[in-house]
Amino acid sequence: MHPSRRQVSGGALLKVLGAVLLLGALGMLASTENALLAYRQAEQRHGGEVIDMAHQGGPRPGLYGYMVRVAGPIDVVAPPRDDDFNQSASTPVLVRHVEMFQWREVVVAGEAHYELDWVDRPVDSSHFTQPGGHVNPRRFPIAGRQFDSGQVDVGGFKLSSALLHALPGSVQMSPDPKVLPPNLAASFSLQDGYLTTSEHPSTPRLGDLRVSWTMVPLQAVTVVARLKGDTLMPAEDAPDGKGYEVQVGDRSLVDIFPDLPVPPDGAMLRRVVAGLLAALGVLMLLWERRQHPSDLLLPVGLGALVLGAVGGVMWLGGGGRASMHWFEIALLGLLLSAWPLWRRRSHDEG
Repeated sequence: MHPSRRQVSGGALLKVLGAVLLLGALGMLASTENALLAYRQAEQRHGGEVIDMAHQGGPRPGLYGYMVRVAGPIDVVAPPRDDDFNQSASTPVLVRHVEMFQWREVVVAGEAHYELDWVDRPVDSSHFTQPGGHVNPRRFPIAGRQFDSGQVDVGGFKLSSALLHALPGSVQMSPDPKVLPPNLAASFSLQDGYLTTSEHPSTPRLGDLRVSWTMVPLQAVTVVARLKGDTLMPAEDAPDGKGYEVQVGDRSLVDIFPDLPVPPDGAMLRRVVAGLLAALGVLMLLWERRQHPSDLLLPVGLGALVLGAVGGVMWLGGGGRASMHWFEIALLGLLLSAWPLWRRRSHDEG
C-alpha cells in the first residue's frame, strides 16, 4: 500500500522540523560553550580555572593545584607578638614604627633652614650645609620591625606568607604601657597613642624616641589563589605575573578581574535544553522508522552522541577535564543508540 500524498508531506515536514531542532540544539550548545571557553581562557591569565569555594568551610579532596575563590572574615589563629615591648594583637600583621626627634634640613630659595621633627629613619647631619649645632644621633637604639601571625585563615583555608602580606588596610593599635618590660617601662610613657621617651611629651627634645604600632584590620575579604594542601598561595606560573588577588568584602570573580567576560547565565540549563532539542529533532527525523517503544532510546542516544562529540571537540585544548566529560556523554549516547539498533537487528534476523 503506497503512502498518501498527505502522509508524504507530513513526513517531509517532520524531517524539516527535526533538522531545524537539531541545528538549533547545536547552535545553542556552540554559543554556550564558546562563551565558557572565552571565560576559561581569560581565567588562564590569572592562574587557571577558578573553583568557587566561598562559604564551603575549608578544602576538599581533589582540589590540589587548582585556583580557588574563598570569602569570609579574617580569622587569626596565632596572633603576632612584639616580644621587645610585650605587645600583641589579634591581627594578621603587626608593624612597629620607631621615630626619633631629629634635625631636618629644608632648603628654600637656596638658603638652608633647620627644624626639629619626628623622622622614622636616621638623618645624616654630616651632609647638612651647616652641620654645626644640628648634629643628630648616628643610629636608632630600637629599630622598626614587622611581626607576622603564625596562622591566618579565611573561609577555613590557611594563607601563605605572600597572601598574608597582601591583606589590605592598616589601623593604629593602642599600646598597653602596663605590660611593658621593666627596663622599658622606666623609659617610655603613653602619649596620644605613642610610647615616648620624652620627659615632657608636648615638648620633645633632640634624640627622643616615640614608638607606635599599626595592624591589618580584621574584616571580610575575598581571596583568589592556588590551593596546595590546605594553604592558599600565589600561582607562580600565572601569565599576569601575580597569580593571586585579595580584596575587601565578598567580591565576585568579574568584580575582581574586570577583564573576565561575563559567563553565560544558566549554562547547565542551556545544555539540558540543547540535549532535549537534539533528542526531539532526531526523533522527528526517524519518526517513520519507529517500530518498538525501545526505539525512543535511539533519538536520545544519537542526540547525546552528537552533542557530546561536538562539545568534546570544542573543549580540546581548552580544558581537558571538560572535554573528557563531553566525550563520556558521547560514549553514553553511543551505548544508548546501540541497544535499539541491536534489538532491531535481532528481530529482523529472527
